[in-house]
Amino acid sequence: MGNTSEEARKEIVQRLRRIEGQVRGLQKMLEEERECEEIVIQLSAIRAALEKVSLSIVGSYMVECIKKEVSEKGDCVRAMEKAKEMFMKLS
Repeated sequence: MGNTSEEARKEIVQRLRRIEGQVRGLQKMLEEERECEEIVIQLSAIRAALEKVSLSIVGSYMVECIKKEVSEKGDCVRAMEKAKEMFMKLS
């Protein structure tokens, strides 16, 4: 995979680390018995961040892995079916 893939991977890992920090913050909020509204806001932020990272990963798959599948096996239809299956698992 080229530089773009490496950059995308690094960005995804960085986002996951931020999400990890948000989850730790949520745990601390629960331990401190913070207000429900604050907790729900944090949960919403975590969910949105996970959705973005999920789409980013699927997007990377659609670009890189489909190219690889097609170049190695020459089966564009199967590669697109696999991409569709992955996308559908997110919803």
